[in-house]
Order: sequence, then structure tokens, then C-alpha cells
Amino acid sequence: MITKEQVLDAQKEWGDGVVKIGSLKDNRSACEDFASDFLDKLYAFEVGLVSFKPTKCSIEQFRPTKPEALSYFIAGEDRACQEDKGFAIQPWTKVRFENSNLILEENRAIAMGNYFFTDLDGNEAKVEYTFGYKLMDGTLKIDLHHSSFPYNPNA
Repeated sequence: MITKEQVLDAQKEWGDGVVKIGSLKDNRSACEDFASDFLDKLYAFEVGLVSFKPTKCSIEQFRPTKPEALSYFIAGEDRACQEDKGFAIQPWTKVRFENSNLILEENRAIAMGNYFFTDLDGNEAKVEYTFGYKLMDGTLKIDLHHSSFPYNPNA
């Protein structure tokens, strides 16, 4: 059975990874290498497509492949999706998860809630998320990632 602690550890690792990617933005080679390893370690691309719907996408909303996810996180001249600006190279100084609910099963877990991204000025951006985790060789890997801004009735 997957435990709450395993999910919390996976969330911390994901948040720390996003912060690390941003810290490397001025060293493009190191940034690309770390971001690629981040995706390999935390996402289940090696078994197929990942249901990935990132926050700041409107044209190519769904990113099921590693090159598309990498494009979202770090953009770059060779980005797979032209609308990408590099979400993780904002940069962010902290990512904080607040889980609304966890569904824990033998080989699968789902987490839903809000996560908060802190920028260099200390401002927090609140984003809603749902992550699906699959237990693979003793490690939780993301095979579902949906992220969106909260509903704004004035928009």
C-alpha cells in the first residue's frame, strides 16, 4: 500500500526539482541536463504517454511526451511547443503543497489540492493540481499531472 509519507516525499522532491531547474537558468547546459533527469526520475514517460496538462498552456494544452514536458518546464530555442516560456525557469524560490485529498491504493495514488509557487519577490502564485502516481520499482512516478489556475469570475 502506498503511504501518505511516500506521496509527501514525492511532492517535496517535485517542488525542490522545480526550484533547482530555475536556479540553473543561467547555465543552459546544466539546466537542460537537470530538467531531463528530473523528468526521467519523477514522470513515467518510460512506460508510455503521461497525461500532462500544465498550467500556462492554451494552444497545445496537453503534453503527453517527454520533449513536450521539457519544453514546458524550460522552453529554449529547440522547444517542442512554441507558446512555452519555461515555467520552471521563472525562477521560483519555493513550492508548497496543500493536499485537499489523497487516494492511496496498492500501486497507485492520487493527490489533489493547491500548490503555491513563490517568486523572487516573495509573491505566491496559487495553482490547483491533481497528480496521479504509479508505484514503479519501489518509486512513485507521475503518470497524471493536471494543473490550472483557480476560477476567476472577473476574467
